[in-house]
Amino acid sequence: MLHEYRDEISKLKQSNAHFAKIFEKHNELDQKITDFEEGRGHIEDLALETMKKEKLKLKDEAYSMIVEFKKAN
Repeated sequence: MLHEYRDEISKLKQSNAHFAKIFEKHNELDQKITDFEEGRGHIEDLALETMKKEKLKLKDEAYSMIVEFKKAN
């Protein structure tokens, strides 16, 4: 997620527990979605779409935090 901000993400994960939690939850959802899409498990389409929307919301929140972090530094 947001690989171009690798340095900022690393610093934020160490200094901001909320960001670390968001980042971890995003990665967990990403793995679950990939597993379902590749046939490693079964999930209803609606549930999968809900997971994708939650993942996107987390990514948006993380991105906003990264932008704010960059402005402050």
